[in-house]
Amino acid sequence: MTKEEAPGVTEEEQQAQSKKGLKKQQKEAEKAAKKAEKQAKLAADQQSTEEDDFAKDRYGVSAMVQSQQKLDRVLVRVQDLTPEKADQLIWLRARVHTSRAKGKQCFLVLRQQQFNLQALVAVGDRASKQMVKFAANITKESIVDVEAFVRTVEQKIESCSQQDVELHIERIFVISQAEPRLPLQLEDAARPDGEGEEEGRATVNQDTKLDNRVIDLRTTTSQAVFRLQSGVCQLFRDTLTEKGFVEIQTPKIISAASEGGANVFTVSYFKTSAYLAQSPQLYKQMCICGDFDKVFCVGPVFRAEDSNTHRHLTEFVGLDIEMAFNYHYHEVIDSITDTMVRIFKGLRDNFQTEIQTVNKQFPSEPFKFLEPTLRLEYTEALAMLHEAGVEMGDEEDLSTPNEKLLGRLVKEKYDTDFYVLDKYPLAVRPFYTMPDPNNPKYSNSYDMFMRGEEILSGAQRVHDAQLLTDRANHHQIDLEKIKAYIDSFRYGAPPHGGGGIGLERVCMLYLGLHNIRQTSMFPRDPKRLTP
Repeated sequence: MTKEEAPGVTEEEQQAQSKKGLKKQQKEAEKAAKKAEKQAKLAADQQSTEEDDFAKDRYGVSAMVQSQQKLDRVLVRVQDLTPEKADQLIWLRARVHTSRAKGKQCFLVLRQQQFNLQALVAVGDRASKQMVKFAANITKESIVDVEAFVRTVEQKIESCSQQDVELHIERIFVISQAEPRLPLQLEDAARPDGEGEEEGRATVNQDTKLDNRVIDLRTTTSQAVFRLQSGVCQLFRDTLTEKGFVEIQTPKIISAASEGGANVFTVSYFKTSAYLAQSPQLYKQMCICGDFDKVFCVGPVFRAEDSNTHRHLTEFVGLDIEMAFNYHYHEVIDSITDTMVRIFKGLRDNFQTEIQTVNKQFPSEPFKFLEPTLRLEYTEALAMLHEAGVEMGDEEDLSTPNEKLLGRLVKEKYDTDFYVLDKYPLAVRPFYTMPDPNNPKYSNSYDMFMRGEEILSGAQRVHDAQLLTDRANHHQIDLEKIKAYIDSFRYGAPPHGGGGIGLERVCMLYLGLHNIRQTSMFPRDPKRLTP
């Protein structure tokens, strides 16, 4: 049956329906025409925009740098941009830390390691609207090359390290673009913990920082920490070289546990097993027996201790010292404490920028030390602890809480964060430690402390093969496994001593930080094997 024949449908109704259909068709046609007109206008606008963009050659995304050309262009460092460079036209490569568009201008903060400064792109003779929009849309952490005039500012820019100048950008090119979504925000990672909680702003927990270490290392705090750490190594090397020490390299794959203990990593070594060195101890001593007189080394140390504490790592950097002495092992202590004092002075005098940067996020008291270094005997330390209400035996080792308490007591009494504790009980020291000739319960061994935590353990070593054999037997060590070591002392060995320092601990305690993972670039602990 057709529509026309449909029962109950009048001629008027049919006419109304056809009018309705016509109207609908007209509306759709108008809509399509408007859309086409809009598209044509957009295309025309885009074309005219491209034609009108007089600055199109002054910004953009550069081709990937594949060493296609050598440009005779000097790139200035952010830290060198001071009022003395006012009105100079310079080139600079930096990261986009933040960007903020405001009307016809865009403010950028450009960052280079721990230094940053404000830059401005504004619509004018040299920059088009499109250039300003492009600058505003550059993703955070992208690397850019900018050509800009250095201008002095009337009011200090408090949020930047370069407070007296800003850049007026002439050209801006993206060299490497960052993805829009960052795993963490640098401002959050560098924010003091308390400040974030009070103001309801985000902070970043330590595991997230370590999981995204490549981003976290860019924060001003991380930059400062690891530049200061590099300074510790440099000062250690320079001081000891000046004192006539020779730097040596020792094997890290060894046939027996260095310390004779169980906290050692076993690795497969062809058809047998080997161990990762817990210390370069035995090799340093062999070098002394080989007439090197004074040696040091800087290298990794491995400890298979399941210690999930604020100050333990399974791999850390050891700063190790060993030296022959003439008549008394205190010659060794004096040499090591003098080295440490020179490191402290070098950091104080040459790394104030880094120290202040770390203090902004992690405030702490300045590190204090005495000249000459305070030296206490173990019995004196026990007396101080007993007086403070601590009960412990004469031949007992210091627990971590007691170490910290002793550090506080020493600070109150002597006003120093660095001191030596001498004459440890023999029972708590390794087999190669020389016993005290006047009291067999004690030994010619010492620890050094910073802010109440141990950073160095050392001693006069047993340099007589027979006494060494007796001590190894006392500790129930398999003599066959340390035969090469004991044999080193059979052909004449000078009296000697030394110690091992943990680099990460020195940095952590000097800066007053509370976790060793903050001073280990890629930390290894029982729960972390990446990145």
